[in-house]
Amino acid sequence: MKSMSQLAAGQPLTLEHRTTPDPGSGEVRLRVEACAVCRTDLHVVDGELPDLRYPVTPGHEVIGVIEQAGSGVDQGMVGMRVGAAWLGKACGQCSYCRSGKENLCDFAEFTGYTRPGGFASHLIADARYLFPAPQDRSAASMAPWMCAGLIGWRALRAAGPAQRLGVYGFGSAGRLVGKICAWQGRHVYAFTRAGDVPAQQQARALGAVWAGDSLSVPPEQLDAAIIFAPEGDLVPVALKAVRKGGCVVCGGIHMSDIPSFPYRLLWGERQLVSVANLTRADGREFLDVAVASDVQCDVRLYPLEAANAALDDVRMGRIQATAVLIP
Repeated sequence: MKSMSQLAAGQPLTLEHRTTPDPGSGEVRLRVEACAVCRTDLHVVDGELPDLRYPVTPGHEVIGVIEQAGSGVDQGMVGMRVGAAWLGKACGQCSYCRSGKENLCDFAEFTGYTRPGGFASHLIADARYLFPAPQDRSAASMAPWMCAGLIGWRALRAAGPAQRLGVYGFGSAGRLVGKICAWQGRHVYAFTRAGDVPAQQQARALGAVWAGDSLSVPPEQLDAAIIFAPEGDLVPVALKAVRKGGCVVCGGIHMSDIPSFPYRLLWGERQLVSVANLTRADGREFLDVAVASDVQCDVRLYPLEAANAALDDVRMGRIQATAVLIP
């Protein structure tokens, strides 16, 4: 097998050729068809997440085909097309897991972070944490569903039944949320990097009723806002934009420090919440919605060996699409 792995902190990814592993008990081996590139992958390669162990192979938005099943796994799964997401495994026994909050499990394992990810030709995955993927769509078009879609969906649910929804950071997750909101009849207000006119134009083309810079004041108060950009400075900005009783959701795994802000921005029963990881229930719900709403993802394809270039394009905001690696 081949993989693009980071061998030590601060280094670019390196192409490695290794023996293709066999799955263990309860595991399967996927032949990776496509793996989308996520901002969380940048947090991994930039060393911004705790307890990183090297070498690390990023990638957690994977669509692939099961080519081998280990012991204890239904052999009928061989040949199935599936998706692998950020949550690679949970303990199933702690209080969080027993109460339906496996996303908060202290012993969870995460694809592309604490276990090898999808920037590779093959992936070993726990069979219980995979999602059936439709056969009638391209793997590349579905790969963003596995994180941008899942985390976007969890963040959207946390925002509640907001009719006027602000989305700060109109990347992969923002675009998917925008498409689902348009299908649901909600009004999306898109906030982008200062001067990013192409992103604002794209947001309007996807159905946003308004688009502007992140520090702009929207034309009317919002019912809720989701912050996908990893910028803590946006928290008081978003709180200022939502009405009393509104909610601001922090949708990323990493964010720069939140500055102090006057209590009056939170007062009026506004809420500030975060979403963490995902549950398998989230995945099943989102996939039903994605199919029903016919969510299409704009993608730009890169060969696996160009993973460093893809990461850099995402980092610099050079593409108005989701980068997807093809082994």
